[in-house]
Amino acid sequence: MTVYTLANDTLVNLQEEYNKTQIQEVLDELEEELIGLLPVKTRIKEIAALLLIDKLRKRFNMLSGNPGLHMSFTGSPGTGKTTVAMKMADILNRLGYIRKGHLMTVTRDELVGQYIGHTAPKTKEVLKQATGGVLFIDEAYYLYKPDNERDYGAEAIEILLQVMENQREEIVVIFAGYKDKMDKFYESNPGLSSRITNHVNFPDYTPEELLKIAKLMLEDQQYRFAPDADKLLLEYAAKRIEMPHFANARSIRNAIDRARMRQANRIFSTKKRILTKADLVTIQSEDILKSRLFND
Repeated sequence: MTVYTLANDTLVNLQEEYNKTQIQEVLDELEEELIGLLPVKTRIKEIAALLLIDKLRKRFNMLSGNPGLHMSFTGSPGTGKTTVAMKMADILNRLGYIRKGHLMTVTRDELVGQYIGHTAPKTKEVLKQATGGVLFIDEAYYLYKPDNERDYGAEAIEILLQVMENQREEIVVIFAGYKDKMDKFYESNPGLSSRITNHVNFPDYTPEELLKIAKLMLEDQQYRFAPDADKLLLEYAAKRIEMPHFANARSIRNAIDRARMRQANRIFSTKKRILTKADLVTIQSEDILKSRLFND
């Protein structure tokens, strides 16, 4: 238990204040639901700690710079950015920085119109729905198309900038996408970059982490690997990482779905009339080996 004494002898029990927010529940969920991502989890804890201390300082009218709530999540697809954004919205709500704590996920299509006068109402409607929570803009770099003079993405960005600056207590914006593309996006929009103080990079999963994710997915669907089948899935993951369009957990989810389909076809083709529970729940080595990746 940590107790801090302020200049006027007022005592603050930090552990008690922390427990009141109940953000530990959210952090525990983050640990349980997501494999790996240690740098991301550490960064989220750091942001939560900063916001809690900022909240305590404001209670005692202590001068404190605006901690800045708008964020940037960068990384490949399937690395958990949307899931972490949902947890971040919950944390911000429990700490009292946003009223509702809901997450609204959009892409360029929901924000940018196709003709003059169409973009502003679209963007403002999205912002209205996201008010009180977090607006998560995936593949945000598609908002800006400098080579197209007739593109209206710049108008959407301008509206977002105004809201991010003037309504900071009403809405938090998280921009997300591939790191290299997001870096160029921020370089071309210095006003946008200056309003984002929290940058979180999501690393790709290792083959070993992808195997753990696969086992969790199977467990959730009441399946299991036969002996040695998990080793083949590990080999599959190592190969898949090196191939184009790799999407981390999404790619593994697709691999598991296809393995389940092969298992079903294998069982059906044997014309076995009496099935055991083991038959129905077990993914065999051949269900993975028949992947096009191994055949190629």
